[in-house]
Amino acid sequence: MSGKGRRRRGRPGDGPVRASRRGRALLWSAGAFAALILGVAGVGAWVYTDLDGNIHGARVDDKLGGDRPANLSPGSKNILVVGSDSRDGANAGYGKGLTTMQSDTLMVVHVAADREWASVVSFPRDSRVEIPACDKGDGSKSAPHHFKINEAFAIGGTNGEVAGAAACTIRTVEATTGLRIDHFMSVDFQGFKGMVDALGGIEVCPKEAIHDKKAHLDMAAGCQTVKGEKALGYVRTRYSVGDGSDIGRIGRQQEFMEALAAKAKSRLTSPKSLYGFLSSATESLTTDEELAGIKPLYGLASEVKGVPEDRLSFLTVPNYPREADVPTDRANVVWQFPQAADLFADLARDKEVDRKALSAASRNPVYASKVRVRVLNGSGTTGRAATVADELRAEGYTVVGTGNAPDTTAATSVTYPEGQDRQAGALASRLPGVRAEPDAEATADAVTLVVGEDFKGVR
Repeated sequence: MSGKGRRRRGRPGDGPVRASRRGRALLWSAGAFAALILGVAGVGAWVYTDLDGNIHGARVDDKLGGDRPANLSPGSKNILVVGSDSRDGANAGYGKGLTTMQSDTLMVVHVAADREWASVVSFPRDSRVEIPACDKGDGSKSAPHHFKINEAFAIGGTNGEVAGAAACTIRTVEATTGLRIDHFMSVDFQGFKGMVDALGGIEVCPKEAIHDKKAHLDMAAGCQTVKGEKALGYVRTRYSVGDGSDIGRIGRQQEFMEALAAKAKSRLTSPKSLYGFLSSATESLTTDEELAGIKPLYGLASEVKGVPEDRLSFLTVPNYPREADVPTDRANVVWQFPQAADLFADLARDKEVDRKALSAASRNPVYASKVRVRVLNGSGTTGRAATVADELRAEGYTVVGTGNAPDTTAATSVTYPEGQDRQAGALASRLPGVRAEPDAEATADAVTLVVGEDFKGVR
């Protein structure tokens, strides 16, 4: 996570991998949660029943459709965690003009099948991705389109129900990563404030004063204890701190949650603090039906708690500012390929991510704008090359020409001349199932994309 020092926005290698110290946050969180559940069990059955009834279960399976990624690693778990920024009730003061549900934080927790390692992957909310068609909950359906990834939660939650919001977010994450999501959790703003307040606040140490009207926050520099609205504003603030990026906010949120978990664990001997913390946590929590209860959540926490400390990692999807590809777009980031695709493929196959290798590979990104592409139509469908060329241009690629392939082909392919291997690899990794191959006879200084009958678009 960032948050220590000021970094230039979009510097290659700035956000993909977090320091190993932050892996301990997951251990603390799991340990604190498991210990708290044990503490509640010792207080009395009525407390257990009361808290168990607080957790909301949402039915999402029938909203996901049948076109989902295959489960390539039975026994492992991918858990989608969403920080919900609903504008209803006490949350209405945040984000004036927003009437739909929002996701403020989005991450996937991958727990290995052997429970010997785990990774938490954060998705910058400004990530520009394709959001698939989703049921909006009001009888209508959205059309597929490109936008910030957090819009999926708002689209599915048009009618205010978490189930629909979660379903659209799951569909978006699965379509863009190839990961099969097994469970989801959503925590709203008010529950977060309640947890902090029950513990008497959390100490933070900003290096500079923060004045952020959007986050309703005014803070002096230096260490201080925050709670209530100030605690919420601290984890939400973005534009008034550091480089103003969402990557920096992810860092502050991870640091704050580490401190929150540590303090929760230290308060186990206080029944009042213990109950207040758990009451707020469970009241704000919505999960899929399978996880909706103290017992299954405790089981999950126990599994994560057993993961060795040195094999816990916090990562952020490798990315760079989209203005590197589209100079007029200063509002979005795009994922860095092939590094992002490699990260998702490793997790899908339950392969432990090499943090150092990912960090090294992410230091020198291949911008889409630096990839010159010639598009040939091998699908047999008239006008297909022109359509795909337009799609590539929208993603920032430099299209140098279109035409027809010599023959119709079922499979899409990417070939490249000598010296264009990195560019070809970056493009191919965005086309599911396609591998870049060298072409010793190629003379043009460009990568060649032959659109086959199986072409499904650029992810």
